[in-house]
Amino acid sequence: MKYLVVFSLLLSSYAFPQSIDYNTKKDFVAEGYDVVAYFENKAIKGDKKFTTSYNGAKFKFSTQKNLDLFSENPEKYIPQYGGYCAYAVAVKADKVSINPETFEIRNGKLYLFYNAWGTNTLELWQKEMPIELVKKGNKNWEKIKLKK
Repeated sequence: MKYLVVFSLLLSSYAFPQSIDYNTKKDFVAEGYDVVAYFENKAIKGDKKFTTSYNGAKFKFSTQKNLDLFSENPEKYIPQYGGYCAYAVAVKADKVSINPETFEIRNGKLYLFYNAWGTNTLELWQKEMPIELVKKGNKNWEKIKLKK
């Protein structure tokens, strides 16, 4: 009987995995910007004709080609920290909205940033040792990624 309970608990954790909290302002990750286009150093709004869901979050793309690329390898294109401001996650362990046109590709990963009211956190990120901030951000994200 004890083994049955353990097996049931393990099975339920696989059947109902917890999803991370994605920043889905405007109902889409990256506010509906094409996450694949960022890897071409372009911030392009997605088109409602090219949408998909992954891990409980919705994504828009500017072309069918970008949607297909995402579908082949979504983990490659998903923004770090659920699409919240990378600087805020790293420095304050806080989930802050972003400006989808303020981004950086670093070591093959997409980071998005807040940029409004005279504060561009991408500039702060680049001045304050981004390698260390990535380490802090990764650690902080593990603590806050499931919290809504």
